[in-house]
Amino acid sequence: MRKLILGFILALAASTSLNVYADEAKPVAADPVLEQRVHAITEELRCLVCQNQTIADSHADLAIDLKNQVREKLAQGMSDKDIIDYMVQRYGDFVLYRPPVKSTTWLLWFGPFLLLIGGLVFLAWKLSRREETVAELPPADMQRAAALLGASSETKEST
Repeated sequence: MRKLILGFILALAASTSLNVYADEAKPVAADPVLEQRVHAITEELRCLVCQNQTIADSHADLAIDLKNQVREKLAQGMSDKDIIDYMVQRYGDFVLYRPPVKSTTWLLWFGPFLLLIGGLVFLAWKLSRREETVAELPPADMQRAAALLGASSETKEST
């Protein structure tokens, strides 16, 4: 009887622990059109915590809060552009997943290309300065190398 009760308790504990790992249901607006707009806007905004994901893709607490803010602003009647402008005003151009090309973002847009060009110029400069130098060996070492090379070429010819 004790084994049966113990087995029941273990089964109950195991099923409870499995439920802990279940994901939380995503909040869905009553209006599917509104939810599509929320998704479209959050696809354009960068997660400030993850930085390499959009708010729509992120599960960080801040990203969830920002999604809820977008949902609230849409429910208040704000346009998509107004919401994006609000987020840019609050967090700067960094919040945009595709920031605009302007003087403050030139390094972001053109920096990788400048680094690539700089690396290629440095490589070309180093290769042009490289000199072919042949180390002079003492005559005894030259004879030994010639003997070894002669022996290896004889073995290659015999095979």
